[in-house]
Amino acid sequence: MNRSVIFADVSLLLVAFVWGTTFVLVQNAIAFLEPFSFNGVRFFMAAFLLGGWLVIFEREQLKKINKKLLISGIIMGLFLFIGYAFQTIGLLHTTSSKAGFITGLSVVMVPVFSFILLKIKPGFNAIIGVSIATAGLYLLTMTDKVSLNIGDAYVLICAVGFALHIIFTGKYSSKYPALLLTVIQVGTVALLSGIFAFFTENWQQAFETGVLFKINVVTALIVTSLFATALAFFAQTAFQRFTTPTRVALIFAMEPVFAAAAGFMWANERLSFSALTGCLLIFAGMVFAEIPAKKTLSIFRRKTA
Repeated sequence: MNRSVIFADVSLLLVAFVWGTTFVLVQNAIAFLEPFSFNGVRFFMAAFLLGGWLVIFEREQLKKINKKLLISGIIMGLFLFIGYAFQTIGLLHTTSSKAGFITGLSVVMVPVFSFILLKIKPGFNAIIGVSIATAGLYLLTMTDKVSLNIGDAYVLICAVGFALHIIFTGKYSSKYPALLLTVIQVGTVALLSGIFAFFTENWQQAFETGVLFKINVVTALIVTSLFATALAFFAQTAFQRFTTPTRVALIFAMEPVFAAAAGFMWANERLSFSALTGCLLIFAGMVFAEIPAKKTLSIFRRKTA
């Protein structure tokens, strides 16, 4: 396997690790600062950090700004915002377990959208890996009786948003400078989150020191804005060009596994046997998709011979 591909996959796995392990921090923070307001501040801080780095150290990239690059970054930011926004709205009407599973269905959507929009046909290993990971997501998250409601429909839109974000990141990341593209998409999410907070939440809380400087809020904002937003989305934009959207989706399917591990370690949450089995299946699906197709075919031939 190409070293660039291996490095890209490991980097994206670290991104999933950061997202998963910061989930507990975000949950604690939005108990004091409402979700859209939290995301508005989080993404604005990330855009400020990345923008500052761009102006100070990568100023040459600014010369490459054009209409196509701006539109590409805004499209990526729009789908990323859709993912966050509809997940938040959906969680008001459905359980976190069902939301986790439905959001994870982006793993299935990515190869489908890749084929429809980019004409990228998923390989045999990818299809099997996606199937195994989807079964794992079900076992990890679906512990209650399954009954659908309006919240589930909102979260399904969220899954579409995250899937399309991966697709369009793959499409545009190889065409434009990664840092500049990341600043635009992160800034787009900050702006849209701020607009939604203004119309739907008590947005003034974001400017109240009594709320903003609570230990849970300030810790979550610092950690998520720097690691889970600025560095994470820069890494995704920079490294996704070396791999396929389907593999990225499978790697990101590890996020709920890392979230479950963080909950176990830091929030005293206990995992059932089915949840543990689900974690193993998600990991197995990701690993299976990494096996070269020729090696897999040779294994099947030996077994059937």
